Amino acid sequence: MKNTVYVSAVILAAFAAGWFANNSLSPTNKPSATSERKVLYYQSAMHPWIKSDKPGRCTICGMELTPVYEGTKETSSQNGEVVSLTQSQVHVLNVQTSEAKVQPLVKTLIVAGVIDDDERRHRIISAYIDGRVEKLFANHHGAEVTAGEPLAQIYSPSLLQAEREYRQLSGELKKNTGLRLRQMGLTQQQIDALGTKSGDTLSSEILAPLTGTVVEHDVYEGQYVTAGQKMFAIADFSIMWFQFRAYEQDMPWIKIGQKVEITTPSVPGKVFEGEITFIDPNFDEKTRSTQVRVELPNPEVDGRRQLLHKLYADGAVKVITPELLTVPRSAVIQTGPDSVVFIDKGDGIYARTLVNLGRHGDQLWEVLTGVEPGDKLVTNGNLLLDGQAEMNRTFAPHDHMAQQPVKAKPSPRTSITKAQQSAILEFVKVADEMAETLSADNLNGFNQLGDRAMDVTGKLVDALRPLERTPQAMDALDKARHFHGVTDIKQARIAFHTFTMAATTVLEPVRMLEGAPSFSVWECPMVDEAIPGAPKKGRWVQATGRPGHNPFFGKDMLECAQEMKPDDLPAAHDQGAHKP
Repeated sequence: MKNTVYVSAVILAAFAAGWFANNSLSPTNKPSATSERKVLYYQSAMHPWIKSDKPGRCTICGMELTPVYEGTKETSSQNGEVVSLTQSQVHVLNVQTSEAKVQPLVKTLIVAGVIDDDERRHRIISAYIDGRVEKLFANHHGAEVTAGEPLAQIYSPSLLQAEREYRQLSGELKKNTGLRLRQMGLTQQQIDALGTKSGDTLSSEILAPLTGTVVEHDVYEGQYVTAGQKMFAIADFSIMWFQFRAYEQDMPWIKIGQKVEITTPSVPGKVFEGEITFIDPNFDEKTRSTQVRVELPNPEVDGRRQLLHKLYADGAVKVITPELLTVPRSAVIQTGPDSVVFIDKGDGIYARTLVNLGRHGDQLWEVLTGVEPGDKLVTNGNLLLDGQAEMNRTFAPHDHMAQQPVKAKPSPRTSITKAQQSAILEFVKVADEMAETLSADNLNGFNQLGDRAMDVTGKLVDALRPLERTPQAMDALDKARHFHGVTDIKQARIAFHTFTMAATTVLEPVRMLEGAPSFSVWECPMVDEAIPGAPKKGRWVQATGRPGHNPFFGKDMLECAQEMKPDDLPAAHDQGAHKP
């Protein structure tokens, strides 16, 4: 991190030095003896504590000292916590700011689930009486039927006899016979029409109770059926259910009535919008999750429903919190355990300030302390400012270094809590099992671990948020934890590679903190040969105490693995993650 900071600072110094060198050659930029403004002193723009009563160069970086005129705001250093830039430097570095605002925090939860039909509109049609199927109208799966249309014609001696009696009787006897016909499967409309039914018609019709699609078809023409035997199943696909599993850490964000955007590979480019209508109150003890239902309209296009039955799909749950103080995520710099922003104080002065962060959304962070509404925060160029602040602290005289920096709060702890230890150990155990199944070419075993992997990864992400130095990697791990529909071992390895590279990026900096549990990191130096498009090196975590088995090649190159000690590990994101 410090190397990157110093490089950034050198780039900043080079830009500024070039500008000052060019402008120092211009007579128009030299202070004039007849100038109306009085020069108080000359100061280094990069190291503000370096001052002189006459022109010259900075004794640290060699830059031209710039004049500070009477009436100019004081910009001397505060232990490197304040960085001063001229307007030209602000323009060259493209420093951009955005205000801290009180506004809702928007967060998107990515979930995976299955498209199912509405159970309340799913009907089983069974035989009411014994008989023989004379004719089928709905004679194949997928047949579209309308409520009241005939599904089949059935010949039943008992039903035929009851119909003849009904036509011959009157009064109370006829009414009782009508009730018996209802029990034998005829609708009231069919009973009312018996008076016009031809006497030599021997069969009766079985009608569709609702409009929908025949999803099960269990009889054929000429087949004899008995009372209670299943004949058809009809489902109404006009309204579908998208059902997904929500884990404990997701529950504070999920509410009845929330909008969900759903996509599926079977309808590329189309986004379906539904609403959460039900959250199962019974949690699964094994996965620590529960079922959430979203109702989706499913219109017909070109004669067919867009959403098919039993499709895999992904959902984006849009969560909007009440208004709270927020800052753009691009304004926050993670420096080890600290979170830092630069506040624009005006006149080219930027104050480095520690902030205490709360929840994070898609584009914003909740801020608990450190900034006030209306503060202008640097969103572009802040890394260069932080590099210069680091140089200021490094090269400042001792008395400046001894000053206390401006802090919004005490520094967060840098040790691992018991809850974080538990989350790390649980995650490593499952990640280790996933790596072992792939090294053994065991696709079924890998798929069986999918739900557990989603659960423990979610717990790890929540537990380590306060410590995470690379929020992008944390977000990548959160998105990569969904494993479903993996049909071959190659797909499994591609999905695992994306998952494990994000995981090692998250865990490597945590590994060095006090109280962090023990685990090992292994590396394969030739992953690109197993996974096209991947970087050459790929890493995975294992429980300590067992040899590394390569999950990317499996039995073909089982021992192609090297254990990486903490001192050997550069940031995992330097290697990159495979994007299938």
